Amino acid sequence: MPRNLDPAQHPFERAREYTRALNATKIERMFAAPFIAQLGTGHIDGVYTLAKDPESLERFASGSGDGVVKVWDLTTREEIWHTQAHENIVKAMCWTQDRKLLSCAADKTIKLFDPYNTSPNTPPIATYFGQSGFTGVSHHQTHPSFAASSSVISIYDLSRPSSTPSQTLHWPTSVDTITSVAFNRTETSILASTATDRSIIMYDLRTSSPLHKVILKLSSNAISWNPMEAFNFAVANEDHNVYIFDMRKMDRALNVLKDHVAAVMDVEFSPTGEELVSASYDRTVRLWNRAQGHSRDIYHTKRMQRVFSAKFTPDNKYILSGSDDGNVRLWRANASSRSGIKSARERQKLAYDESLKQRYSHMPEIRRIKRHRHLPKAIKKAGEIKGVEIDSLKRREENRRKHSKKGSMPRHSEREKMILTTEQ
Repeated sequence: MPRNLDPAQHPFERAREYTRALNATKIERMFAAPFIAQLGTGHIDGVYTLAKDPESLERFASGSGDGVVKVWDLTTREEIWHTQAHENIVKAMCWTQDRKLLSCAADKTIKLFDPYNTSPNTPPIATYFGQSGFTGVSHHQTHPSFAASSSVISIYDLSRPSSTPSQTLHWPTSVDTITSVAFNRTETSILASTATDRSIIMYDLRTSSPLHKVILKLSSNAISWNPMEAFNFAVANEDHNVYIFDMRKMDRALNVLKDHVAAVMDVEFSPTGEELVSASYDRTVRLWNRAQGHSRDIYHTKRMQRVFSAKFTPDNKYILSGSDDGNVRLWRANASSRSGIKSARERQKLAYDESLKQRYSHMPEIRRIKRHRHLPKAIKKAGEIKGVEIDSLKRREENRRKHSKKGSMPRHSEREKMILTTEQ
């Protein structure tokens, strides 16, 4: 049927649309139920690392503080494989191209398992030994090799039977422990690492040498590359913030994500590269849009303790978190979405509501309802105290600037304040 779009014929169109957008926003918050389930019976000790199988939507692994590694099936939410991999805390894990599992620990070993073709509690296929405890492991995107971090970064070749590294990388003047390491997925010869001396270092495997080093005010705990933009990466920092950097210009952050009230332990980009998930010591998981400075959602439960690891599932629909209470939890990436089969009419209605919410997102009432979250009392209080502290620091700096010689205290952007120095 033809429709007359003359505004004079429909004088209340905008008012009706606004009312519908307001109702849609309220319904979205009413039906927000992000927590789906806890997987199986969890671990006996805290879950300190998670690893997704890049070739599978339903398989992932978790490692705990007592050295146990478990492989889970997301469809049944039960464990399908487990082993006593190490003597103490499992620091990091990753999957290889042929769907084998690498795990490293503080007991100075890296072990290679085959969960798909072996029964539980079978010994490892291969073991690699190091001079000191390992803290991170990352597999190359295309070659059968992986990088492991300890006091140096060692590159091991899986196609060779030798357990000695084929390459060793380190910054010439640095001897600190490297806390995490990550291969770039697109520029596959680029490697990034974070260390206890508060540094972030880039390496190039083609020249077997470090490229660039930047030192922040506090150390970083994890690093994640953007899968869609090869040169962007995010680091989870001890100063409660997540920083997004461009590796071509490291003297300034692209964005600072600040909402956590304790150290950020893990961060990961979504498969689309548009969002991030972070896990924090303040017992929450937060979701971020990479272009905005504040989180779009916060996930927490009464029983969840300090969160050490958080990952997106490869289909971008769910989030996995591993916490100190030994549980692996499954969350919706969009709190109010449902995964059941929808009729064409329902899909059309949801798409219409979504476009209305975007169109009227600037309206004060809709923005207030969309942003409002119930926070745990401890986190709300800590956030208020932190806000007062930051305001007092800014006020003190301004007072010093007023009573100092003109130009002696230049102002720095929020995106440059945390960088102490850069080295080439």
